[in-house]
Amino acid sequence: MKKAILYINQFFGQIGGEDKADFAPVIREGKVGPAMEFAKNLQADITYTIICGDNFMGSNTDEAVKTILDGLEGKDFDLFLAGPAFQAGRYGVACGTICKAVKEKFNVPVLTSMNVENPGVEMFKSNMLIMEGANIASHMRKDVAAMVKVANKILSGEQVGPATEEGYFPTGRRKEVWLEDKTTAADRMINMLVAKLNGEPFVTELPIPKPDRVPIAPAIKDLKHAKIALVTTGGIVPVDNPDKIQSASATRWGRYDISHTMRLESGVYKTIHAGFDPAAANDDPNVITPVDALQELLKEGYYGSLHPYFYSTVGTGTTQAEAARMANEIVPYLKEDNVDGIIMVST
Repeated sequence: MKKAILYINQFFGQIGGEDKADFAPVIREGKVGPAMEFAKNLQADITYTIICGDNFMGSNTDEAVKTILDGLEGKDFDLFLAGPAFQAGRYGVACGTICKAVKEKFNVPVLTSMNVENPGVEMFKSNMLIMEGANIASHMRKDVAAMVKVANKILSGEQVGPATEEGYFPTGRRKEVWLEDKTTAADRMINMLVAKLNGEPFVTELPIPKPDRVPIAPAIKDLKHAKIALVTTGGIVPVDNPDKIQSASATRWGRYDISHTMRLESGVYKTIHAGFDPAAANDDPNVITPVDALQELLKEGYYGSLHPYFYSTVGTGTTQAEAARMANEIVPYLKEDNVDGIIMVST
């Protein structure tokens, strides 16, 4: 029977939550966590499960990758799986990173799954097959089933079909295939043209990507007279979270007065962000939203004035569409006060 190896993070590896995100990689013999679900229909035996904390992979990438690759030396496997990663950005990037490294080192097929909003998709879809997954872990069985369907084709040597049929993100590579109805390219082109002229639906065979590019803002000409604003996706809010901002997949934001505030005090402000250990931020909210540093720089004359409010939301799991909407709601306040520059603080 063929063999497979699965990579998962500390949460699905049953090590712990965010408090264990710095967990160094280990290779466990047998099946752990999601490996049990894969094993139900996968035409291969999952012989090892690799577990690594999301923060460790993100902060110590070279070390984590080397440890895993060294541990795989001498192990026999026909397929490498990772995830599913859903909408979890760090997890998705980790899955893509290790899949790419394993593919290059051992020349074996790799397969993972992510939600369309996961940054790992854009980073790695040209390097591997990434199944289009759900945004939350409650869809684990469905995402695993989709991965298994394609994985079994890979294991059996069967041709994997196009992205639209198999459910993976387009890789940017085109393959020539014979159509069953043998319609020529010329006929297909004319059919599409006629449909377009008649306002009827059609699907192009060569989609042109439309990149969402934001033009680079011009440099601030005179920083010493500039008005600066502070915006954060680190979830820093007053302790009662008056705007009820969600701790993940946020659709709300808050605007908080700092006109007479020299620093954000612990117990007055906190973070409601679910994507990192909140201890340090709750102990000193300025490590996420540096009001104290900006006030000190203002005293020293590095810039002209500080906008009297800071704006806060949570970045983890938040979709591009919601982020764009919230930005469009915040910008009028900044324009009204003639803000010259924004410090965008992330985590």
